[in-house]
Amino acid sequence: MVRVWLTPQFWLRVLIVGSGFAGLLMGQHRIAYYTVQSNLVTLGYFGGVLYWMVRRRTTDPAAPRLRGAVTLWILITGLISHFMLQHGADPLPGLAASDPAEQVANWSRFLVHYAVPALVVADWVAFGPRRVSPWRDLPLWILFPLGYGVSSVARAVLFPTVTDRYPYFFLDPTSRGYGWVAGQFVELGVIFAVLGAALLAVDRLAARLSRAAQRGRATRPTRAARPSEAQRREGAARLSGPAQPEDAGKEAGEEAAQPEEAARPDEPQLTSPPARSAPGTTTRSGRA
Repeated sequence: MVRVWLTPQFWLRVLIVGSGFAGLLMGQHRIAYYTVQSNLVTLGYFGGVLYWMVRRRTTDPAAPRLRGAVTLWILITGLISHFMLQHGADPLPGLAASDPAEQVANWSRFLVHYAVPALVVADWVAFGPRRVSPWRDLPLWILFPLGYGVSSVARAVLFPTVTDRYPYFFLDPTSRGYGWVAGQFVELGVIFAVLGAALLAVDRLAARLSRAAQRGRATRPTRAARPSEAQRREGAARLSGPAQPEDAGKEAGEEAAQPEEAARPDEPQLTSPPARSAPGTTTRSGRA
């Protein structure tokens, strides 16, 4: 049984939900902004994923096909904020502002524009499941951000006195006309499609690398375990102990041959004749 609360997937998604929740509560955000809507969608989705993980005791997210769309939507939030609204300015110095109210507002903007998008993209890159979203989902992914732009322009036309009539400058036709706004829609649609394709490509690449790693582990030869000290001592004792089976067989053959030789009849021994004693010498019997 998987202990979900001990997995990195669980704690990364807890961090996503906590960052989004804190960022939205700390600042004064209006639902008319795409930043707020995309963060609410992300907060709701990953909150549901955490519930699913705990309830089902699994690390796989709920509605995995929706996960790619949510990743694209919050990634758009971070990129548009950094490059189009902040013009690439570094957000970190504002986190240490001297004014406490300004510091809290900067932290709120940092969480919803930078922290949450980065964490969600990290979740997409690091964890599966893989190849769940087909390429045909890409047009569906970009409907939400483009639909937000169309609804924002329609809202401004229907309610001209509403607060924050045009939430973003690229939706405002006041100075450049609706043709320019339509051109912005086309450019942003292309950018969104490229970003979605990049996410799908990363997903496919991660799946291929994962399969290659699994095949490598399956075909890798297992290394023999190194003998322990006791095993080495036992092997040395065997080498210095009784003879090997071949030597023992030779010794047994030699021992078997000895009784055969002992069983042969005694053969006469050739002895040399007694030597004659020289004249004048006396034998042991006293005879000359």
